Amino acid sequence: MNVLVCDDEREIVDAIQIYLENEGYTVFKAYNGLEALEIIEDKEIHLILIDIMMPKMDGLRATMKIREDRNIPVIILSAKSEDTDKIMGLNMGADDYITKPFNPLELIARVKSQIRRYTSLGSFEEKKNVFKTGGLIIDDESKSITVDGEDVQLTPVQYKILKLLTENAGRVFSIDEIYEKVWKETAYNPENTVAVHIRKIREKIEINPKEPKYLKVVWGIGYKIEKI
Repeated sequence: MNVLVCDDEREIVDAIQIYLENEGYTVFKAYNGLEALEIIEDKEIHLILIDIMMPKMDGLRATMKIREDRNIPVIILSAKSEDTDKIMGLNMGADDYITKPFNPLELIARVKSQIRRYTSLGSFEEKKNVFKTGGLIIDDESKSITVDGEDVQLTPVQYKILKLLTENAGRVFSIDEIYEKVWKETAYNPENTVAVHIRKIREKIEINPKEPKYLKVVWGIGYKIEKI
């Protein structure tokens, strides 16, 4: 699930990002309402945490714009605790309200509650054929790949290898298995061919290909995508 966090205080955004990523969410960051709207147009967002007081466009106006054509859950963040601010945020279309400073456990509980409600009521139809581990997401319908929200471009063969491993995250595939499933032919000494493609994939999806987070070698056996 993708969560957009919007607050002009970067330290707060970074802290919330850590809390959410520890729970398995992918986080997109914005620092004013205009940036938030741009991200929503470009990315599939499943919940928004947004501050009220921000430059360029405040959270209330941004929430009004979001509500013109989207039912994404919105949780207002604010240092203000007055009932009038809470009521105003809810009237603008927000689904919940949390006052800063907040307890991280309460924040996570509210996020989970809103996403659960969003999915269970049918406002959100989770895509089929989407494979995810950590920040790595493969949408097999659109043949798109993102890592931590950034688009990744692979060749068709590289895509097939990564999809095979990701939809079976945690399972180790031998080099022969990878070759036969991707190339659809019997493997004859395919080590170099597969290794070259694995190296190229790592260069594109890993922050540090020499210390991969996702695409791991299991010495003497083969390769796997880590289940995160």
